[in-house]
Amino acid sequence: MSGAGTDAKGPTILLYSDDVDVREQVRLAVGPRLRRGAPDVVWVETATAAQVIAEVEADAPDLLILDGEAGKVGGMGLARQLKDEIYDCPPMLLLTGRPADAWLASWSDAEGVVSRPLDPAVLHDAVVALLDGPGGAGA
Repeated sequence: MSGAGTDAKGPTILLYSDDVDVREQVRLAVGPRLRRGAPDVVWVETATAAQVIAEVEADAPDLLILDGEAGKVGGMGLARQLKDEIYDCPPMLLLTGRPADAWLASWSDAEGVVSRPLDPAVLHDAVVALLDGPGGAGA
């Protein structure tokens, strides 16, 4: 399967943060596609928990990236809620404020955790691993 010239759709990633700068950092770190020749990632950006829930219920993305430091509804609690309420919930990657928060993130049932400051290589690799893993969308 060749990447150029195909109509293949790339993975859809829902990105939740109430901070536009965090969303930009994540998009830049992950990049426009997951590997050379792969289709472009389709980004769905949300700033509220209600938007995340509506998007997941309407058209489940391939991966959710949730900001654990989001203001009103943090990504950890939102991840736990989605895992409890959505059948066959997509895999989730949590962004935490510091490495020491990884133990707390385990409560959320998210499949992956990346801590700040965001290392582009680490974030990209975590996204690829979740999408390529069991039940992942691949790319």
